[in-house]
Amino acid sequence: MTTDVLIIGSGIAGLSTGIKLATLRPDLKIDVLTKVNEHESNTSYAQGGVAAVWDHGTDTYEKHIADTLDAGAGLCDEHIVRIVVEEGPERVEEIIEWGTRFDLDQFEKYDLGREGGHSENRILHFKDLTGWEIQRALSAKADTLDNLVVHEHFFALDLLTQHHLGHIVTRLTANIECYGAYVLNKENWEISTIQARTTVLAAGGNGQIYRSTTNPVIATGDGIAMAHRAKVHLENMEFVQFHPTALYNPGIERQAFLVSEAVRGFGAILKRPDGTEFMHEYDERGSLAPRDIVARAIDNEMKLTGAEFMCLDCTHLDRDKFIAHFPTIYEKCKEKGIDPMSQLIPVTPACHYMCGGVQVDEFGRTSVNQLYACGECTSTGLHGANRLASNSLLEALVFGHRIAHSIAANIDNQPMQRGIPQWERTGTTEPKEQVLITQSIKELKEVMSSYVGIVRSDKRLKRAKDRLDLLHDETEELYKSSLVSPQLCELRNLITVGYLVTKAASLRKESRGLHFTTDYPERADFVQYSVL
Repeated sequence: MTTDVLIIGSGIAGLSTGIKLATLRPDLKIDVLTKVNEHESNTSYAQGGVAAVWDHGTDTYEKHIADTLDAGAGLCDEHIVRIVVEEGPERVEEIIEWGTRFDLDQFEKYDLGREGGHSENRILHFKDLTGWEIQRALSAKADTLDNLVVHEHFFALDLLTQHHLGHIVTRLTANIECYGAYVLNKENWEISTIQARTTVLAAGGNGQIYRSTTNPVIATGDGIAMAHRAKVHLENMEFVQFHPTALYNPGIERQAFLVSEAVRGFGAILKRPDGTEFMHEYDERGSLAPRDIVARAIDNEMKLTGAEFMCLDCTHLDRDKFIAHFPTIYEKCKEKGIDPMSQLIPVTPACHYMCGGVQVDEFGRTSVNQLYACGECTSTGLHGANRLASNSLLEALVFGHRIAHSIAANIDNQPMQRGIPQWERTGTTEPKEQVLITQSIKELKEVMSSYVGIVRSDKRLKRAKDRLDLLHDETEELYKSSLVSPQLCELRNLITVGYLVTKAASLRKESRGLHFTTDYPERADFVQYSVL
């Protein structure tokens, strides 16, 4: 199969890039791959909303920029921050034109919410289902474009480079090129070689490396792992954001239910199980402090008190307004036997977002030619050491737009590479024991949660690396002798990403943003970037 542009991932990053490019260049053939169905992505589970300067009477670009830089703990690229903040509102207006709905207030103006780290109300939202609504609108828009096709149940295995032409490729090799990807069709188990003039990696995050995560089960770090194998430059992999308030529900579901930060923006207060407040002891912003501070505070309180959770107090809030703003959260709590209007909601931190990833420039270009990247699998410079709430959807829209324009202007000079060999399946057999895969995933989650979580140390990271090395060796042996399956590939990708997070964490000899280590509790007086 050949195509002009191959986009791996159908969330907000992949679809917004594809829609914009299909509109700019109707002559191009654009194929979007998703390993499940078009509507299942991290985007669909984003509750809070999109941060954008909307009310210029009270808000300014400079305020949004300052809030983003403050949250990023000195590692944001101010040039990129300014691009996203200043171009963001126009990109939001576009998805509104494409059919996205946002909540209105009694005056028929957009009802702007506020979340931790924001100095003004600037969050556009659709109840507590903003991501779902954006995904719905983008999918509907994509369906109207004849030159854009979304292929469901296609699992990308590896990016194609000179390595597949028989050349030796290392991270020091100059002018590495991407020619597309090997892809597994999950419906007939055939492996295809999809050759593309340009490839866009938009494969989402990797929350499933941890035991408790708000990410769906598909978030297995496939894009970052493929990029690593293709020798693409990565950076800041140690900065894993833990959402402070996932609904406490131990060991029941593979995906923790998120209690949006917008609930605290609405007025909810974090408390101990005995009803006493504690956040003011950690930060003057109290329950509206940035996520890294709140997550560490909750983690510390749980360790100090021996409690398995902290609590979110919504009992003082207006019942009708709460239910109108957060119907999904209200119903989920009721389903678990909790009435948020009369009882405290038990919450714990859960892995939520990857701030580092594939290193890209201001047009989404990676270190490999003809390969772009967009969305959570990237490190753009916007988030730095900690993502400001609701900036990620905005980032995907802005970079999707920029990538589309860059591809449209340059693709005519990029010929199709020929001679890529088919996937080699000789000598492999069906894996005889699925338990080897499922148990290794459990072990990985335990290792990462215990040793590479919210609080780290050199000793914990060393232990994690030793355990991950063993898991890696066992999995590679299984991979070489077994037929390819999504489950085996996801395990392999998860171990790769777990290793990268652990290695990057061990390289950072300071505490900054989302990375806190007991061996180096202070922030260094110089800026360092962990490039892998």
